[in-house]
Amino acid sequence: MNDLPLFPLGTVLFPGGLLPVRVFEQRYLEMAKVCLREDTRFGVCLIREGAEVGAPATPEPVGCTARIAQWDMQQLGLLQIVAQGERRFRILERRLQADGLARARVELLPEEGDAPVPERLAGCRALLERIAAEHGERLFAQPYRMDSCAWLSARLAEVLPLPGALKQQLLEMDGLPRLEALGRLVQQQSR
Repeated sequence: MNDLPLFPLGTVLFPGGLLPVRVFEQRYLEMAKVCLREDTRFGVCLIREGAEVGAPATPEPVGCTARIAQWDMQQLGLLQIVAQGERRFRILERRLQADGLARARVELLPEEGDAPVPERLAGCRALLERIAAEHGERLFAQPYRMDSCAWLSARLAEVLPLPGALKQQLLEMDGLPRLEALGRLVQQQSR
């Protein structure tokens, strides 16, 4: 992709994930307007340096493409969106527009390898099933794929209270290795 607008945030978006965002800066309002009008994607990246508001932030080199799944503007100048993650990407080249919006030439990373959840990691599935039963569609898009290492590990990485840098590392992993890493973290916390 040669011209992906970037939305650096203080959080990590995973493929298949839902991310509610309040958009109020003019550059991102314009970006969202184009994405809605033309049904195009934007890229969500964790901020490496800087802040969400003000001067353009420096993003991590790996992010996730997103589409606007839902939107609402109850107040002029404040757009509420829910972005849905699609594919992981790596930034090859980044440039700033005059308004501060970053655009990038990116390569889409290969689709995550997927496998059934091994029995030794069934505790991770049980944990996410409890979270899904309590919070349901507020957190996760249907269909639930509790038997998929990629889906299960991405949803756990989203909801567990982990530092952004760790979530970034998890984004860059494939499904089974990510689920194994999360299984170790969950085991450590339950001791």
